Amino acid sequence: MSEDQEKQAAEPGAEVKVKVRMGEKDRPEDEKPQDEVRVTRHRVTVNGRELHYTVTAGTVILSEEKHAKEGESEGLKPRARVFFVAYALDGQPDPRTRPVTFSFNGGPGSSSVWLHLGLLGPRRVVMGDAGALTGPPYDLVGNEFTLLTHSDLVFIDPVSTGYSRVTEGEKPGDFHGFQKDIESVGDFIRLWTSRAGRWLSPKFLIGESYGTTRAAGLSGYLQERHGLFLNGIMLVSSILDFSTVDFTPGHDLPYVVHLPTAAATAWYHGRLGGERSLAEVLREAEDFADGDYARALHAGSRLSANEQQRVAGRYAELTGLSVDFVRRNDLRVTLDRFRKELLRDQARTVGRLDSRFTGIDRDAGGEGTEYDPSLSAILGPYTAAMNHYVRAELGFESDLPYEILTGRVRPWSYKEFENKHVRVSDTLRKAMHQNPHLKVFVASGYFDFATPYHATRHTLDHLGLDPSLRGNIREAFYEAGHMMYVHRPSLERQSADLASFVEWASSGNSGAGL
Repeated sequence: MSEDQEKQAAEPGAEVKVKVRMGEKDRPEDEKPQDEVRVTRHRVTVNGRELHYTVTAGTVILSEEKHAKEGESEGLKPRARVFFVAYALDGQPDPRTRPVTFSFNGGPGSSSVWLHLGLLGPRRVVMGDAGALTGPPYDLVGNEFTLLTHSDLVFIDPVSTGYSRVTEGEKPGDFHGFQKDIESVGDFIRLWTSRAGRWLSPKFLIGESYGTTRAAGLSGYLQERHGLFLNGIMLVSSILDFSTVDFTPGHDLPYVVHLPTAAATAWYHGRLGGERSLAEVLREAEDFADGDYARALHAGSRLSANEQQRVAGRYAELTGLSVDFVRRNDLRVTLDRFRKELLRDQARTVGRLDSRFTGIDRDAGGEGTEYDPSLSAILGPYTAAMNHYVRAELGFESDLPYEILTGRVRPWSYKEFENKHVRVSDTLRKAMHQNPHLKVFVASGYFDFATPYHATRHTLDHLGLDPSLRGNIREAFYEAGHMMYVHRPSLERQSADLASFVEWASSGNSGAGL
């Protein structure tokens, strides 16, 4: 900044749009891609207190080391431009005591917009909730629940999402896979940490959905490749073992772990009758799923007709389906069929990301759903808000489309797993064993069919973590879906839960013996 710009930026609430070039400045600009960021100043009111903060938004060049051949010198090869938005609370005297949290969503193919403008950042989308959506045009307001009160924030868009793209001559597909995704995001985290001088700060990751898969993978990569040890990882709508959601014939686990979410959905839509609370329904559903139901599925063709009728009857009581429908599906109702069947008599479907939302298909008699109404509900508001925010408030301009949730990363490569189920839970277990100070927070929504809460529980129960470290994991459950923060009561509670977790994990004490 110039001297005048620095004086202006020092004034509370001033917004200074500054173009900044970062990196190897000693080489001519036209020889290599350049970083391009904007720095602005803002304020937000939280609990009656005005907070001032600085935002750095833009793209940095992610390079890889070139190994020298005979007659060549070693150097860095630009591979991609990675878009990020970083928030720093002003007036913090010592960065060593100020946590920093790196955030991303999932997909694969999702930008970081959901956690950014839904939960963590100082600006928040206003869109309403299930049954009370606001409709376009949408609004963006100060987020009184922002985690910026407890941690600086860095939102990362993986390659091909947001404004992140490969550099000229590089192939996007090289980044569209499990391992390369972890490496590129991890290398960005290492680069940002070094440039910002934050190696001695408490450091956290927060991921949502496939972002939890990425976060678990990063827990190992950051430690083993860069020696970067984390204080904590926050997993929102977690999936660390893909076998829990794979409805392949002959594989019965998904039916067991999805059943409590089906019961919660039926309860929400008034299909169970009676005056039972959600907690009571879930307790009954979990007991049945892990007991009689699991044993019936395990028996297979050995199950007697009488026993099948009994189990089907109990399944129907808990899920709002008919006994005949359950029996015709051999006790194994897939997710698509449940979403179509539950409200078929009303010509409505229920959502996958959040089963509180309902949709309308052209054909009410079909077997599967045409779309996910819960995704449709959030896609418009977040897309509009982000495209406005990045230009009008952060001063970063690009004519590229901001890829909110793109299919251009498909097919996504899982070649490292050799046709086995993707499973990163053991990577997380190993990272916690190597770093016994690493804490984990797991947030689940009761109405989430994409990553069911009982599936997450199953994964955690089979983590193989040493008993002395089980106290390092905290779990929280919310009466909403995949993006539980679209539900105002869940947003308030989740924000408090995350703040408490960051305070706890920043202390660096092991959970051993807790």
